[in-house]
Parts: sequence; C-alpha cells; structure tokens
Amino acid sequence: MKKIILLATMLLSVAVASARVQSPVDCVNPLIGASENGDGGTSPFVSPPYAMTNFTAQTWENRIGDMPYYYEDPTIIGFLATHQPSVWMGDYGYVSLMPQTGKDVKTAANERAMKFSHKDEKATPYRYSVVMQSNEGKVKGEITASARCALMRFTFPGKGMQRIIVQGINLDPSKTDFCNRYDRRLKTLRGWMKVVPEKNEIIGYNPDRQSDPFGPEMPNFNGYFVIRFDKPIKGFGTWSDNCVYRDKNEQTGTRMGAFAEFDAAGKAVTVQVATSFISIEQARENLAKEVPGWDMEQLATTTRNAWNKVLGNLTVEGATPDQAAIFYTALYHNYQLPREMGEYGRYYSAMDDKIHEGNSYNDFSLWDTFRCTHPLLTLLEPKLTGDFITALLQMYREGGWLPMWPNPSYTNVMIGTHSDVVIADAYMKGIRNYDVNLAYEAMRKDAMLPPDGDTQRRFADRDQWEGFEGRAGASYYHSLGYIPYDRTAESVSRTLEYALDDWCIAQVAQDLGKTDDYNKLMNWSQNYRNVYNKEKGFMLPRDFNGNWKDLDDNGRVGLTEGSKWTYLFCVMQDVPGMIEMMGGNEAFKKKLDQNFEGGYYRHDNEPGHHYIYLYDYCGAPRKCQELVRKHTRINYRNAPDGLNGNDDCGQMSAWYLFSVMGSYPVTPASNIFALGAPQFPRITMQITSGDGKDTHPLVIEARNISETNMYVDHVEIDGKRHEGNFITYAQLLAARNITFFMTK
Repeated sequence: MKKIILLATMLLSVAVASARVQSPVDCVNPLIGASENGDGGTSPFVSPPYAMTNFTAQTWENRIGDMPYYYEDPTIIGFLATHQPSVWMGDYGYVSLMPQTGKDVKTAANERAMKFSHKDEKATPYRYSVVMQSNEGKVKGEITASARCALMRFTFPGKGMQRIIVQGINLDPSKTDFCNRYDRRLKTLRGWMKVVPEKNEIIGYNPDRQSDPFGPEMPNFNGYFVIRFDKPIKGFGTWSDNCVYRDKNEQTGTRMGAFAEFDAAGKAVTVQVATSFISIEQARENLAKEVPGWDMEQLATTTRNAWNKVLGNLTVEGATPDQAAIFYTALYHNYQLPREMGEYGRYYSAMDDKIHEGNSYNDFSLWDTFRCTHPLLTLLEPKLTGDFITALLQMYREGGWLPMWPNPSYTNVMIGTHSDVVIADAYMKGIRNYDVNLAYEAMRKDAMLPPDGDTQRRFADRDQWEGFEGRAGASYYHSLGYIPYDRTAESVSRTLEYALDDWCIAQVAQDLGKTDDYNKLMNWSQNYRNVYNKEKGFMLPRDFNGNWKDLDDNGRVGLTEGSKWTYLFCVMQDVPGMIEMMGGNEAFKKKLDQNFEGGYYRHDNEPGHHYIYLYDYCGAPRKCQELVRKHTRINYRNAPDGLNGNDDCGQMSAWYLFSVMGSYPVTPASNIFALGAPQFPRITMQITSGDGKDTHPLVIEARNISETNMYVDHVEIDGKRHEGNFITYAQLLAARNITFFMTK
C-alpha cells in the first residue's frame, strides 16, 4: 500500500512539475536582448505587467545609451529599482542596493562589484537570483517584486562583516557626453538619505532624471523610497563621493548613499524596498498594500500568476522550446510598458509637476510603438488601450500638448506626434472609454498649431530643452507642402510622418462629422508626394526655394536614423498612391526587390517594419510570405543577442508576434491588416472587441506548414474561402478560425 501511495505521489509530482513547465511564464527568457552586442536594449526586469518600478541586477551604471544590465559584464554592482524604459531614454528616481562583506566600506561601483557566472544565475519575470563571489566567500542575491515594491534577500558567507550599501543618486561628472549632460543637474540636484536604526530602515529620495536636458524643469520631482530590513541594524553610516561617514545617519549629495551592517554571518538578510513618486509616506502605504510581510515565495507566486494571466492571451502550439521562448518573451516585452504611474488613487504628473487624483501611465515610446505594440494591444487589451489614451489626455490637459516621448515629462526625442496615430487607431476600432471630444481637440491642435518659434529654430535631435517641439516645421509643411531641410532638421522624415499623422486624424474627423477638418487633413496627408524626386526615385530633401539635394546611400541630410532607402517606402496611409507615383506595380516591386536584395532593409530600425508587407499591395504576396519566414528567424533567437536591434519598448517584439500570426497592421486607423504567413501550426488569441463586450478565442492555423511549405495557397475564415491579400478588423473580430493552407 505504501508503495502504491509513493508511486501515486511521484506521478502527481511529475504531473504538477510538467504543468508548471508548460505555463507561458516559464517559457520567457528575460535575458533575450540583454547583450551589449545585440543592442536589444532589454534587462532581466522582475515585476508584474506594466509595473511602476522594475527591479533588476545591475552590472553597469546606467544612463542614456546604457542599460543597467549587460550579459557580457563579469560583475554585479547592485540590485536596482529602475524606471529606465529604453536604452536611449533615461532612468529617473532610481535607487540601488548591494550586499558587501569585509571590514572596509566600499562605495564606488567598481570597488563594490562582485564577480558572478551565468551558470549561477536564474532570471524569470517574477524572480531573479544570482550567486556572487566576495573575498570572504559566496554571496547570494535574490529579487521578487510587486508593481511598486520588492523583496530582496542577500545570503552572506559565514565570515566577514555583513553590509548592504544603498546608492540613491548617481551623477558621475566623468561620464558626460552628448546625451548625458550633467551641468545643470550637478548644480541643482541633491539626493537625500537617512538611516533610522530603531526602525531598521533607510529612507530617502532621488530627484535625478537622466532625460533632464531634454525636458522642462521639475522642481517637485522625486523618486522616494523606503528600505526596511528584517534583521537589526548593528552599524550604519553614510557616504558622499569617496568619503565615508561612519555613524552619520543623514546625507545629501549628487553621488551619495548610506549603508547598514548586520550580525548575519552565514545567514540571510531580507529587504523590503518600496518606491513612490508622491512621498515617503506613500511609499510606506504602497509597501503595506503590496508587500506587508517577508514571504518571498508568496510574492513570487502572486507575480508569476499575474504574468501567466496576460501571457495566456496568446497560445502557441507546435513550437520548439527555443521558439516558445522567443514567442512568450516577445509577449512579455509588450506587457512591460507604458508603466503605471498611479499609486492607489493618486498620481504624480511630470507635465505640471503636481499630484492629481486618479491613475495614469508614462514612458510611451510612441515613434516606435504606434506601429505594432499599440495595435496588438487593441486586440488583446482594448480597455487598457483606452486607459493609456486617458493617460495621454491627462498629459495634454496638464501640459498643453500630447507627448512625443514622455520620460516622464515632455522630451523632444524622435519626431512626429504619434499619440495621434495611437488614439485614431483605437477610436476607429470602437475603443471609446476616454474623453473623445478632448482627444479630438488634442489631435487637432497637433495638426493645426505649429510650435513656438517654429520658423526660428531648427529643432535638432536631442537639443537642449527650449519648449515643446511637436510638429517642428509645421509652418512650412502647411504653406509649402513640405519641410525644407535648410530651415528644419530631419525635414524629409518629418514631412512623411506628419502626413501619416494627418491621415489618421482625418479618419476620426470624418467619423465625428468635422468635414472641413477632414478635407484639410486629407489634403495634407498627400504632402509625401512633394518630397519624392521622380528623377532620382527617392524621397529627398528640398530647400526653402524648392531645390533638391541628392543623397548617396549613406546620406543622412533630412532623415531620421536612416538613409534614403530607410524612408523610401514610408507612406503607410496611401500605399496605392505611392505605388502609382513610383510607376505602378511592376516598377514598385522591382524597387522593393532592390531594397531587400541589395541589403538596404534594416529590420533593426522601425520605419521599415511594414516594408515586407508592401508586396501584398503590388500583387506579389508570395515574396511577402518568403520574407516573413526569413526575418522572423534571422532577427529573433533565444539568446542574449537574439534581438536584432533595440526592442524599443516592445515594438520589435510586437512585429514578431504579428508576423508569426500571419498578418500586419500596415495602415493604422484603417482597420485593414495585410496578410503574411503564420509560422506555427496553431496560435490561439484571446481577442476582445473594442467595446469590451465580446472576448473569444481566435484560432489561427497553418495547415501543412513545414520547412518547405512556407507559402500560402489560400485562406479560409470559419470554413469559407477568403479572397485577397487583406483582412479587416471586423472580419478578425467575427472569426473563430482562420486557416492558412500552406504549400511549396
């Protein structure tokens, strides 16, 4: 009988373990994209979806251009509470903890660093652990987290002093460059930290914003934190720059922190870390609500369940373990940003530097994410999409404009006003859980009103803040029909992207009965034609007098992060018009072929993400299907360098998800998707209607798919043959089964 019970118990254990392994979150590899070589711009963040604060091991002192974790680094320098959304944007209000052994207090990052091996590291979205090597023996660090708080545990060796170093602000004058300008910050910013031994706490705030040079001043901004230990503090002190002040309990400075020491030889010290943008008292409230105790297993389970809930919105079948890792990691990346800024009924707004009632979100990478990330979420999370739009409208109400790239305040980073695109695309899909009239007012202002000093400023990339940029050069765009390169920087790219923005707003204007606005916006949406040089066959810069400037393949005048090839086909709102302008289907296809076969296509840069699907529009869908197979494989791998280019807050990953599911939203706000070719036998999407009233599984099948069968013979929707290379949003919502019959 005992043997039977034992066997039954073993079988049950195996079944439970098997079920656990098959959970979506267990397929996620947070190290994908974390390589400095791959330039993926990701870190192994621990947090639930859309968390206000992410927690990660820190191998590098992060700044604009550098993430906090790089896979190639041999040492850990801290365990960081971070708000850095992307490698080319800044962190703000951060705080770092680091365990330490030995008699001497070491504060500099290179001195407190400990070596580690990846074989002693485990990263998941809900828990991270690593074993590091100190002079006195091995030290283990662990993290699990909620939306605003974390539990960390540091297990010390059996000898040496046990210490935790806290760094609250990091302004290193030796690391200034074009993107990281410290002059104003060094003069004005002072972090503050206090050790409270009787409460086993360190509290403080960090006013630093790494994107400070690119935005307005925010005198009230602080990232507040409360750090609480489960062991009594036996010794403490503070530090500033290279000076250590033992027994001092309060410190201010620009490169400073504190430390606490414990009697914990051979034991673990567990740490509660709470963050807030409102106050230290609010950080305490966040902690009380999210992490009231010290149970890491319980918190990890809660966060794990939260990830499984959202990752369950897509289910892939027939994938190898590596493919499943790529698939679910891509979805994980799309549930990280924008970050929630609300703190139980209140939020800090970086637009007016005040506290408001309600909830909000921040860190919208709009130049990137309007293309795929937000369209994907309109299908999976329409209510949340409306909440995001409400946050954008809060920024408009509090700051006067919809943001371009908030981090967390206005920054004039990238170009275009693509909040317009996100709002219009959601509106046209019936997502209306926000103030529609305010949304139209905000979009209309983007389109109609040039920024202050429009004809006096060039608006170069990452200029020092002089006011909101918006649609720089709009005065010329409206009067000349294009933006002249001798008056405004990035003129060609701006002309093309403003034309898309205008078309998207026009769709909403038409639906709302704003006929005059619709006609004006649609006319402007054709301005792309004014920068197309028919003789040269490229979108090229023109000066104020209308003269053209030719560019070679490496020329960058008038262009944003790309060449004339990068922007050649950048007309999403009128693809048939673009094809006609370029000479018709055959000429257009020939130019597309030249783009891909000549090595000009850059998948690591977003403006070209729709280019593969343009083959559908010129009668060559098989070429589209062939390239989907190629680029979903060569640009995405289950490896630290497995992302070809910066993930840009989910955009690179969202392209992959759409492409392996067999369609792509080329034209936002059109409710039309170009068909490609699915890459797995079966994917199930929990699709939800724009009004949120209907959620059902949509099964996407690829019959007979194989290494050779990469092409689509025909498509059936719920058993009925579907004609053409496109599918509408209404058809997606109504469908239960979309079957692609694959062939050679």
